[in-house]
Amino acid sequence: MTHILAIDQGTTSSRAILFDRDMRPTRVAQQEFTQHFPASGWVEHDPEEIWDSVVTTCREAAQGADIAAIGITNQRETTLVWDRVTGAPVYNAIVWQDRRTAEQCAALKAEGFEAQVTERTGLLLDPYFSATKLAWILDNVDGARARAEAGALAFGTIDSFLIWRLTGGASHVTDATNAARTMLYDIKSGQWDADICARLNIPMSMLPEVRDCAAHFGSTNLFGASVPILGVAGDQQAATIGQACFEPGMMKSTYGTGCFALLNTGEVPVSSDNRLLTTIAYQLDGKVTYALEGSIFIAGAAVQWLRDGLGIIDSAAETTALAQGADPAQEVILVPAFTGMGAPYWDADCRGAIYGLTRGSGPKEFARAALEAVGFQTRDLLEAMRADMQGQGDTVLRVDGGMAASDWAMQFLADINGAQVDRPTVLETTALGVAWLAGMQAGIYPDQAGFASAWALERSFAPQMDQATRSARYGAWKDAVARTLSR
Repeated sequence: MTHILAIDQGTTSSRAILFDRDMRPTRVAQQEFTQHFPASGWVEHDPEEIWDSVVTTCREAAQGADIAAIGITNQRETTLVWDRVTGAPVYNAIVWQDRRTAEQCAALKAEGFEAQVTERTGLLLDPYFSATKLAWILDNVDGARARAEAGALAFGTIDSFLIWRLTGGASHVTDATNAARTMLYDIKSGQWDADICARLNIPMSMLPEVRDCAAHFGSTNLFGASVPILGVAGDQQAATIGQACFEPGMMKSTYGTGCFALLNTGEVPVSSDNRLLTTIAYQLDGKVTYALEGSIFIAGAAVQWLRDGLGIIDSAAETTALAQGADPAQEVILVPAFTGMGAPYWDADCRGAIYGLTRGSGPKEFARAALEAVGFQTRDLLEAMRADMQGQGDTVLRVDGGMAASDWAMQFLADINGAQVDRPTVLETTALGVAWLAGMQAGIYPDQAGFASAWALERSFAPQMDQATRSARYGAWKDAVARTLSR
């Protein structure tokens, strides 16, 4: 058994990546699925369509391979509730981007509940996280609360749902990184928090068992022979692992549908004074490593909007050439608050805006603005991280995700942040992270130190923008954000 199968269940598509004994991706299968927007600020997925996409891509990628173990990484916070007997979901998956519980969160904040939430979970009281999504399902789906209180329903993030299905209902489990994103898990004690569950009227019997990131989560017969699931991590933590950010002070930023920057803070959880999140980076052998995280809701999704919403591009790959041809005299700024603003603003009610339009503005300027918005938002995160760490920490940013393949976008990222940006040879770092977890647990991949030594640089981007221009451009961004925020 020489191969590891990584399931990467993302926000817009499901992928299965086959890794060989040398941790090289040898086969990739990908399938997009439908995004549902039933109301303003609502985002849903069909769980059955997700499951079908996972099965299809896994069978395509794994065909003919000897698979030693499976690793699973997933879009975090997305919330599902299903029947324990039939496995049938009681409602669509409510996606992490969904803002339907904004009013409930605001009411809980007004009661002073956020301080307790932050102290125990490291998170802010926001619709982004799973807890209020779960409460919404229980309160709004006919019969759901009574069935949940009777023990008939199970809650989980996408990883839990997939494991349940893969194991035929034998395993209702999750890992510490996904648990840490529910707003129901005490990241210091390593337990589900009874007080928060009680305040939100969530039966604790619905919650999965929490395990290390590298552990036995159950086995599946999906491929004929029984194959163990040995590695699980939420997508951003999986990328942190895949980037080998194992030392305190190391940073990574992943550019997918959203953008998420994590800074390893070691064995001690660091409380943020700048509205960042304190979270679990990974948990191995029962030992927790913590991180500061900044979450941007819209990164690659802005490019998807150019394609699907405006129809000005046919593929994401076109944006780089368009941006390069944009009029340098125009300063079009896109604040992509399509589902509110994440860190460090945390404004669930604001919506996207575009500033600086002229009669000459067109697809090229829109493409440049979409790519630049990622760099601007990343600087917001790094400024907050530097303040929380009092200037300590790495000055190099390791990047990954689909948008990291764009040289133009990565150069702007280095320019606007005044920081070195390092892109690894393997951009599939999210899948690589859980592949390593599973392979290490299976005994065919190296230990943590060996894995870190194998990290390889593909290209480094050094800042080329002068300080005056950098300050002026970032100042214009901050002004645009101030005009966009709802408060």
